Amino acid sequence: MEEAIREEQTMEQNRQLQAAVEAIVYVAEEPVTLDQIVAALQGADRNDVLRALAAVQQDCQREGRGIEIVEVAGGYKMFTKAEHHESVRRFVKSLTPPLRLSMAALETLATIAYRQPVTLPEIQAIRGVHGAGVVKTLLERKLITTAGRKNVLGRPILYKTTRDFLIQFGLSSLQDLPSMEEFEELLKASFGEPLPVAQPGSAKAEVVGAPAPSSSASSPDDTDGA
Repeated sequence: MEEAIREEQTMEQNRQLQAAVEAIVYVAEEPVTLDQIVAALQGADRNDVLRALAAVQQDCQREGRGIEIVEVAGGYKMFTKAEHHESVRRFVKSLTPPLRLSMAALETLATIAYRQPVTLPEIQAIRGVHGAGVVKTLLERKLITTAGRKNVLGRPILYKTTRDFLIQFGLSSLQDLPSMEEFEELLKASFGEPLPVAQPGSAKAEVVGAPAPSSSASSPDDTDGA
């Protein structure tokens, strides 16, 4: 009898822990780390919190649930499921103006994502046009940031994508950066603008052949003093 009571108490504690974990991830505007969840749940065991988090993730995968908890950018964030994206997108667009980027900005963002860290002259060489204004826009949107200066004549500023970029596209790290074709679909889904078919010599055609980002590209920011 006592064993059954203890088992029921344990199950209730697990349910309460799972509910608390779900609530924390729900209210977090940015991906919340395991350490942050453990700190918020004072006295909770780290392994118990991890198990509770896994249980909530599994529960969200059930048919009939409209949300899921995804590991992204070093933490956990709640997203709507892919099958509901179109309905949610229509609803959001009816409330607020959607975030849009020009075609030049989309192409520049793709160039930086697949060639980072990269300088403005290198971006201009790939795209064939002056891109200072576009880079400024991407910096203001916090999709890219500076990454120090390249050790060449003139020491031009290097640019790389940000944590906000990972969050925007639902990526856990730069190693999860998809193929260029898949990245186009992410751009269309996130910014609502279709991309044109790439012409020979265009930025898109150049970036497709670019090597995958190296692990050094995801290192912490190196301030440039500019």
